[in-house]
Amino acid sequence: MTEPLVLADPAPPRRPRVPRLLRQPAFRRYWSAQTVSLFGDQVTMLAVPLLALLAVGAGPAEMGYLTAASLLPNLFFSLPAGAWVDRHPRRRQVMIVTDLGRAVLLLAVPLLWWTGALNLPLLCVVAFLIGILSVFFEVAHASLFATLVQRPDYVDANSLVNGSRAMSHVAGPSIGGLLVQVLTAPVALLSGVFTYLASALFLARTRVTERPVPAGPGLGMAAGVRYVARSALLRATLLGTTTVNLFNFMFAALFVLYVTTELGVSPGVLGLVIGAGAFGGLLGAAVTGPVSRRIGIGPAVLLGFVVFPAPLILVPLAMGPPPLVLGLLFAAEFVSALGVMVLDIAVGSVQIAATPVAMLAVVSGFRRTVNHGIRPIGALIGGTLGAAIGVRPALWIASVGALLGVCWVASSPLRTMRTLPEG
Repeated sequence: MTEPLVLADPAPPRRPRVPRLLRQPAFRRYWSAQTVSLFGDQVTMLAVPLLALLAVGAGPAEMGYLTAASLLPNLFFSLPAGAWVDRHPRRRQVMIVTDLGRAVLLLAVPLLWWTGALNLPLLCVVAFLIGILSVFFEVAHASLFATLVQRPDYVDANSLVNGSRAMSHVAGPSIGGLLVQVLTAPVALLSGVFTYLASALFLARTRVTERPVPAGPGLGMAAGVRYVARSALLRATLLGTTTVNLFNFMFAALFVLYVTTELGVSPGVLGLVIGAGAFGGLLGAAVTGPVSRRIGIGPAVLLGFVVFPAPLILVPLAMGPPPLVLGLLFAAEFVSALGVMVLDIAVGSVQIAATPVAMLAVVSGFRRTVNHGIRPIGALIGGTLGAAIGVRPALWIASVGALLGVCWVASSPLRTMRTLPEG
C-alpha cells in the first residue's frame, strides 16, 4: 500500500523586508531626524510666503526680498560654516543646536503675529537667521553621515534619505496647504516648530562615536577649495552639477509663466501635474541602488546627468490638444523627478566617498556655495533671455543646455568607475 500523502504545513506569510540600515538604531534615528526635518522644511517654505502675503500684505517686490533673505546664507555662509564644523568635535551637537534654534525662531513668528508686531523686515530677519542655521545643519550632516554609514552602504543610505526628500516634496506642500487653509498660516508654522523639535530629539538619541578632529593646520576654507580643484572626481561632479543648475534655474524662471499663459494650463491643474510627477522621485530613490550595482556607480552618475534634464525638452515641445499637452507635461515632470533622484544619490555617494572625513564639511560647504550661488544667476539669465527672444525659445536653450553638464563627467574617471572611490 502506498502511504497517505501528507501535505506540508503552509509556509507562514513572509514579513516585509526591512532595509538592513533601518535595523541599525543609530542610523534609523538619524534617518528619522532627516525625514521629519524635510517635511518641516516643506511646510515652512509654503507657510512663510503665504503669511507674508496674507498677514503682512507683501507685494511682488517684498516677496522677492523675503526669498532673497532665505537664500543669501547659502551663498555667504556655506564655506566658512563647513570649515568651522570640520574643526568642531561634536557635529551631532551642532545639528541639534541648529534644530532647536530654528524651532525658536519659527515659534517667534506666530507670537509676533498674535501680538500685532509682525512686519516684513522682521519676517526677513527670521528667514535669514533660519537660513544660516540650516546651512550649519546641512554641512554638519555630511560629516555625521560618513560616521554612521559604512562606505559600501553609501548608495543605499543616500537612497533612503533622498526617498524621504522625494516624499516630502510630494506630501509636504499638500499638508502645508491644508494646514494653512484650516488653521491659518501662523498656526500652520507651529507644525514646523514640532518637526524641528522632533528632529533634535531623534538626533539626541542617536548614539555615535564621532571621529576626533585632526590636529595641525591645513583644514580651512582654502584647503577645501584646493582639494576640490585637484580632485578629478570632485571637480567633474561640481562643474557638471553647476552647469545643470545654471540651465535648470533658467528653465524654472520661465516654466510656470509659459505653461499657464502660452499653453493655457490653469494653476490648479498644473499643481496636480507637478504633484503627480513628483512620484517619479520616489521611483528614482528605489531604483538607484540596484541600477548603480548593475551598471556601476560612474555610469549611474552619467545616467542621472542625462535622465534629469532630458525630459524637460518635452515642455517647449508640448503643443496640440489639452490631453496631449498635459500628458507631455506629466511625462516631463515624472521622468525628470526620477532622474534627479538618480543624480543626487549617485553623485552624493561619490562625493562623500572621494572626500577625506576631516574635510567633509568644508568641501560640502564649498559645493553648496557654488551650486546655490549659480541658481539666482540662472534665474536672472532665464528671465532676461525670455524677454529678449521669447519664452519658448529660451526654454529650448535652457532644456538643451542642461544636457551639457554630462560632458564634464563623461571626460572624467567616472565614465568607467564601477565602485565608489577611496577617499
